Amino acid sequence: MTNTSGVRPLDNRVLVKPDNVETVTKGGIILVDTEKEQMAQVRGTLIAAGVNAWAEAAATSPEFVTPSPGTRVLIAKYGGIVIDGEDGEKYRIMNDLDITAVLEG
Repeated sequence: MTNTSGVRPLDNRVLVKPDNVETVTKGGIILVDTEKEQMAQVRGTLIAAGVNAWAEAAATSPEFVTPSPGTRVLIAKYGGIVIDGEDGEKYRIMNDLDITAVLEG
């Protein structure tokens, strides 16, 4: 996966591109803007990670598998900060621990 954001996270920070949320849910419910924004912060794609991201987890657990760019993830709803990339896309830069799970499948 290529990082076109123009942002390179440092230390234990990671860069995630949150998913866009559709205006209408599968059940036909229309989401208001504030609810869309909150829900959009739950799933995303890992774009880049700093050199020390997940170093502590990897050191304490031999079974830990470090997520790589392109991995689909769940992120803390209010974790990190929203930034605009040079490519015009919205990203979140956050601590590695703000990624709460890897999405499989």
